[in-house]
Amino acid sequence: MKKQIDPNKPKVKIPSGKQYLQTKHVVEQHRLHTICQSGNCPNIRECWERGTATFMILGNICTRGCKFCSVHTGKPLHPDPDEPNRVAESIKIMNLKHCVITSVDRDDLPDYGAQHWYNTIIAIKIKNPYTTIEVLIPDFMGKVELLDVIIEAKPDIVSHNLETVERLTPFVRSVARYDRSLNVLQYLANQGMKTKSGIMVGLGEHMEDIIKTMDDLLTVNCKILTIGQYLQPTLNNIAVQKFYSVEEFEKLREIALMKGFEYVESGSLVRSSYHAEKHI
Repeated sequence: MKKQIDPNKPKVKIPSGKQYLQTKHVVEQHRLHTICQSGNCPNIRECWERGTATFMILGNICTRGCKFCSVHTGKPLHPDPDEPNRVAESIKIMNLKHCVITSVDRDDLPDYGAQHWYNTIIAIKIKNPYTTIEVLIPDFMGKVELLDVIIEAKPDIVSHNLETVERLTPFVRSVARYDRSLNVLQYLANQGMKTKSGIMVGLGEHMEDIIKTMDDLLTVNCKILTIGQYLQPTLNNIAVQKFYSVEEFEKLREIALMKGFEYVESGSLVRSSYHAEKHI
């Protein structure tokens, strides 16, 4: 019997093109990691062809094992002290007006990687004074003294993803807690940072779950939201429960804007860094 294909399942184009290859060369030449590659991002072709990439610092081995993520879990290597400079130099070569930096979780480090984060942001600012910076950070276990390290570096946007709705968080995320992530966003906003968060849909959530998540984010003064389709990156990750239609994504976008979000990206291939340059 022929397997039926869900018409709402997004179609991803194979990466190619001159700019894509140039971006790939810069990343490889400077021995960098990107969430585009490690996370099997479906937008790698579009973003790299525009000369943009989301750099992933602190290695490519995560200390957590979230069920939606394809980044390798294990014992990471010691942070490379030269990585901040290599990231900053790559951004300069690529002549980026806006850059996005993320990282694996480093629960093995006493400061969870906060100082390395600070060093990276400062290095980027020194070599690229006109480039705006968005950081997609882990929760740092909710420790405000570590969040202060990020705040002191003064990125333009601080993003921290809820990833999913509250009801599914214990099943989908390995260590992170829904309430702790909200507290992180609340603290950042209270300190004057522009905050952003994102969720995936298709994991088994209901509309009322999504609405509650929107309300929770607005309560902590987070006004930038991304909503994207969860795509199972490997057979070891949890299966997709539903593929949302274009109309459903548009409806979610309209609801979020009506509720008070300032900027909303909602679509099947949307990820937290998708069109990030527009969120400034």
